[in-house]
Amino acid sequence: MHMIFRFLALLATARRRPALSLFEPGSLPMRALLTDIDVAGHINNGMYFSLFDLGRFDLMIRAGAWDVMRRNGWSPVVQAETITFRRSVVFNQRFTQETRVAGFDERCIYFEQRIVADGEVYVSAHIATRLLSKQGPVPNAEILAALGERPPADLELPEWVAEWRARTALPGSRKPAPHHWGRGARDGALRGE
Repeated sequence: MHMIFRFLALLATARRRPALSLFEPGSLPMRALLTDIDVAGHINNGMYFSLFDLGRFDLMIRAGAWDVMRRNGWSPVVQAETITFRRSVVFNQRFTQETRVAGFDERCIYFEQRIVADGEVYVSAHIATRLLSKQGPVPNAEILAALGERPPADLELPEWVAEWRARTALPGSRKPAPHHWGRGARDGALRGE
């Protein structure tokens, strides 16, 4: 529930920060709250993805994308996430969350997000996202046209991110995805390998 309050606070404050292009990095100052912390006294590993949601919303609001999404009835969804931890953020510690668009493929918009404290990267993540309408997924070309922005010429999805996404993708929601654990199925069976 505390994330709802944080999201509402973000909606109230994001527009007061400088406007950005969708292709500029966004920086969101934060502090580790008691509700973020686990029994080890640091931000719980699962909490980072919820915090990263706030970073993406901050960038979308400041870039004007949030208004375009609402006007068109588009909803953001995450398709895949990967994260790496370097150091722990502890209770009451100040940090910034850095967010930028890392690239595109034929389906997703990818974000790179980091937790940074004292000039050091503590956590790094890549998130594959899509926008959905009532008719289904919104093509990236339609999103960019509605935003009136063009990606920088040098924006290229890192090869390892494309490979990670291809290797971990599940079948689409309209295709079967049977569960076979315990029946001798190998790991790639779900992906149709």
